[in-house]
Order: sequence, then structure tokens, then C-alpha cells
Amino acid sequence: QVPVVDSGGGSVQAGGSLRLSCAAPTTILSVFSSDTIAWYRQAPGKVRELVAKIAPDRGTNYSDSVKGRFTISRDNGKKRAYLQMNNLKSEDTGVYYCSIIRYGSDNWGQGTQVTVSS
Repeated sequence: QVPVVDSGGGSVQAGGSLRLSCAAPTTILSVFSSDTIAWYRQAPGKVRELVAKIAPDRGTNYSDSVKGRFTISRDNGKKRAYLQMNNLKSEDTGVYYCSIIRYGSDNWGQGTQVTVSS
């Protein structure tokens, strides 16, 4: 299991912004550069859903609900990935999980709570 640390959640009003961070503190830099990084979220009473993904070549995918508002990025030198969330809506509320996908397996962070009040 790959240690993953996600952070940066908080409480904001609708229209506000947050930046989540995902770190892989024990991963070798060259290995991290080859990982796919994904952010998922889970709202109360709902299944975990994919929000955004970034490949080693920095190609990105987003769920339709966050396109144009969220941006996923990575800094391989710091072994970190980020999720910049702008124009937050109440429906963005949930626990956000970072996954480092290596050899086809998800390695999860502990989750960070995002609460958006209207």
C-alpha cells in the first residue's frame, strides 16, 4: 500500500474556492511521475464518484459536474497533486479522496472534508 496524504478541505460559502493537496511522501520521485492521480468525492448517502484524473503525460479528465470550475494539476518534483476548486456549489459538499493509481490499483488517502454552504 502506498501512503497517500490528502489535505486542504474546509468550509466555504457558495462561490468560494479551495485547493486540495495530495502528497506521496514515501514514493520515489521517478515512480510518482509514472502514476495516475485521481480525486474522488463522496457525499452523504451517495457512492464515491470520480471528480478528476491526471495521467503521467498530464492529460486530464473531469466529471461533467465540475468541468470549467475545477482544475487538477501535478508537481512531480514535489510528489504532489492538486485540485483547485473554484465557484464552489453546495452540491460539491462531501469527503474528497485522493487516489494514486499504480499498477492498476487505487491507493487512497484518508479523505478531506469539503463543506459548501449556500
